[in-house]
Amino acid sequence: MDKPTARFDADAHAAEIREQGFTVIRDFMDAGTLQAVRDGLAPYMGAHRGRNAFEGFSTERIYTLVARAKVFEDLTEEPRILALLDRFLQPGYLLTASQSIQINPGEAAQDLHTDDGFYRQPRPRPALSMTVIAAIDPFTAENGATEVIPGSHLWGDYGADGRPNTVEEMTAMLVPMDIPAGACFVMAGTTIHRGGANRSDKPRLAFTNQYCEPWGRTQENFFLGIPPERARTMSRRLQTLLGYDIWPPFMGMVSSLHPRKALEPGWVPPVVAQAPEA
Repeated sequence: MDKPTARFDADAHAAEIREQGFTVIRDFMDAGTLQAVRDGLAPYMGAHRGRNAFEGFSTERIYTLVARAKVFEDLTEEPRILALLDRFLQPGYLLTASQSIQINPGEAAQDLHTDDGFYRQPRPRPALSMTVIAAIDPFTAENGATEVIPGSHLWGDYGADGRPNTVEEMTAMLVPMDIPAGACFVMAGTTIHRGGANRSDKPRLAFTNQYCEPWGRTQENFFLGIPPERARTMSRRLQTLLGYDIWPPFMGMVSSLHPRKALEPGWVPPVVAQAPEA
């Protein structure tokens, strides 16, 4: 166990999430890891600009980040992150999204949103997903830092009593996540937030991994996005995060078989192997 992991107090960080909706891990990535992240991103930068205001017309995104370089595999199953997730999500939870986000100068702020709004159960409720946002560049109020509303993870649905219900009221409550390069914050999926406007003259680079309950549909379809031969080389824990496991009693099975069998060399799906000869 390395020193950051050994001194990490997961219960204290979990308490912060329960109280304010997020917590910060300031030593998430050291200088060597940050360089490995930049090196891993470099071949893909400039390939995808946002197609709508939410993605960001002046924002670059690299999707399916977990499969782009070994460093992203390691960060997706980083022990401190998993220790925190274990306190909020059921065993067998899944990776639902994995992407880098570079907010370029001139980008406007996103609309306010939550990351688990895909799951339409009424609020207030426990988060059904958890978000990790890691700063590759420093986050500042000027360069597009994520802005959060502390305590909003406890609110009811929009329109409910006891909470602000206008954009103006909520915008006034936003707090920029001013964190250094190498830090990350872990946020409940029910926390209201947005990507900030970049009013600086330099881009702001980050990546996010999001995780959801094991019964939830994932944002990214990693079965199609990551070739089986690539997934086969990943750790067993990461394979579980990608969905190559069973959530009891049998959710995720493949024609009655364990989904990890689909990663075995020479695997032939039963619908093909058992098909009658023409």
